[in-house]
Amino acid sequence: MGANSSSISELPENEYLKKLSGAEPISENDPFWNQLLSFSFTTPTNSADLKLLEEATISVCKSLVEKNPRTGNLGSLIKVFLSRTKELKISAECQNHLFIWQAHNALFIICCLLKVFISQMSEEELQLHFAYEDKAPGSYGTECEDLIEELLCCLIQLIVEVPLLDITYSISLEAVTTLIVFLSCQLFHKEILRESIIHKYLMHGRCLPYTSRLVKTLLYNFIRQERSPPPGTHVFQQQTDGGGLLYGIASGVATGLWTVFTLGGVGSKATPQLEQCSPLANQSLLLLLVLANLTDAPDTPNPYRQAIMSFKNTQDSTAFSSSNPHAFQINFNSLYTALCEQQKSDQATLLLYMLLHQNGNVRTYVLARTDIENLVLPILEILYHVEERNSHHVYMALIILLILTEDDGFNRSIHEVILKNITWYAERVLTEISLGSLLILVVIRTIQYNMTRTRDKYLHTNCLAALANMSAQFRSLHQYAAQRIISYTCRHLRRYVYVLDKLYFPHSHCSTLQHCFSTLSDNGEELLSLTCSHILRSYASSLFSLLSKKHNKVLEQATQSLRGSLGSNDSPLPDYAQDLNVIEEVIRMMLEIINSCLTNSLHHNPNLVYALLYKRDLFEQFRTHPSFQDIMQNIDLVISFFSSRLEQAGAELSVERVLEIIKQGAVALPKDRLRKFPELKFKYVEEEQPEEFFIPYVWSLVYNSAVALYWNPHDIQLFTMDSG
Repeated sequence: MGANSSSISELPENEYLKKLSGAEPISENDPFWNQLLSFSFTTPTNSADLKLLEEATISVCKSLVEKNPRTGNLGSLIKVFLSRTKELKISAECQNHLFIWQAHNALFIICCLLKVFISQMSEEELQLHFAYEDKAPGSYGTECEDLIEELLCCLIQLIVEVPLLDITYSISLEAVTTLIVFLSCQLFHKEILRESIIHKYLMHGRCLPYTSRLVKTLLYNFIRQERSPPPGTHVFQQQTDGGGLLYGIASGVATGLWTVFTLGGVGSKATPQLEQCSPLANQSLLLLLVLANLTDAPDTPNPYRQAIMSFKNTQDSTAFSSSNPHAFQINFNSLYTALCEQQKSDQATLLLYMLLHQNGNVRTYVLARTDIENLVLPILEILYHVEERNSHHVYMALIILLILTEDDGFNRSIHEVILKNITWYAERVLTEISLGSLLILVVIRTIQYNMTRTRDKYLHTNCLAALANMSAQFRSLHQYAAQRIISYTCRHLRRYVYVLDKLYFPHSHCSTLQHCFSTLSDNGEELLSLTCSHILRSYASSLFSLLSKKHNKVLEQATQSLRGSLGSNDSPLPDYAQDLNVIEEVIRMMLEIINSCLTNSLHHNPNLVYALLYKRDLFEQFRTHPSFQDIMQNIDLVISFFSSRLEQAGAELSVERVLEIIKQGAVALPKDRLRKFPELKFKYVEEEQPEEFFIPYVWSLVYNSAVALYWNPHDIQLFTMDSG
């Protein structure tokens, strides 16, 4: 930039930036500002250019930090920007490019400077820099509060009031970005900020009345996914108008004092990913998530979260509650469509979670949709590709499913939606399957992945809770889904016997059993039934008999014995010993899920009964286990009842004939013989102090996903670089 500057590395030597950060005070009315703000700039997007810009800005900022207490030039620059924005709305309506152009350039410089200031100093020091004036160097008074508040309020007004046109797209994006930068002080603190100067401005005073309009505008920016206008839309053909400094973009020659500066190379094309997305939509969503997750003030709840919790559909004619002044209306159909289309991003999934969890109006609307598969399928894809996603994204997708499965209507309707050719499901060709059966397959696959790889108790607990919520409403389960429910349970039954054997007899050498489980792959449930039956008959009876006497005491003694064999009380237990309680918990829940289906909808699920009978030898070994005895009663009864009918029908029965006998038997089975258990229902409840999870998560999304924003990773304190 500047008469002779054409690369980022030369920015620190630019004469106009040197003057801005120099020792000479610059009046708001000085012609210098016209010269400074007359440049054309393509916002950098690749990390290399962003890093270079950051480094160049730091050197200018260091000089400005040193000189600003005497010059007040930062305040002067902000006042120049504020004066240029007063006619911004009229300028947009009149297509007055000059006002918009110079206002954008002023805001871009402010944003670059602020980002470095905030990363290098406390909010109190930043507040002082807003207060410094030429007349009273180092002064601190109400002026600083007014100027910060005026700038924040101006940015919000710009976002909500200036119409979104090609010529205003860049300044709208810059306003959203600058608000994110204002709030970025959280990045440089390990602890969650609960009392922030910037938070106070946004939750009180002049900014507060704009709460609902800001949230609504940011949501609509996300919904509309407006693409960035073609390069050069906001730059103009050379003209002279009272000394106005404009650009001849076609020739690439600056008529002002800064050269045309195109980061990434003049005429370089954006990456396909950037061409396909909307920078404004992405940035607006990130700002919305940041605002919604600000901590409550001591004297008032977060108004932005209140607005998100209470907005209604435009077709809802009921009156707003007087208790919430921040409520508004938005088109739910458009919002639903955008949420369905954008679930590949963490931030869109997090927004969906927030709306389903916090806004009852949105949740009711979503559950009433007749095309729920458009929302559920992208969520299932996230879980299916669990190894490619970060853990937070998987958590959010899973919790969304858990929230949806709290509703019985949802659990019924998903079995009525028939899907064709699910191409992304690779384990088996699924030419036709219900949405409910697919959901079961994906959730079981997620549990299995977690148990063998990440071993996260929180994850498998929520997976099992979602399956449990659905279990009473299982209908016409696909044969593969029924098989996976039973085979996954069997996998853990076998694993359980193996762990018990290792725990009670740590020096035994059951080579057959060890071989079975050492070769067990993700799809290795189908172990040779002969081998497993032999092992179970050899060990299960004696082990379960031992357990039935004094279950907990025996386990404790076995654990102590195992520690003794390791030679130290401080030695960590092997994985198999630590896993025992987890395996038992999974088995118990899977048996309860099977039992719930059998007692509530057995006649609708012949495939599940078929799969259960196929593995009956394994289940029969567990009927005496003290932890599973009660729940095994119904399962054992069903196995005995249908086994008897199959024996009466003779040997060498075809699959079709077996299913026919099962369907006939389902009608004949006396329901009163099945023991009633409490309904399986789990409800998602946020942990205490959810901000400890969500605030670092949201800021990791900003750090990784924000357009044209770069922070030095070494400065980040809120999270580690692998947490996003």
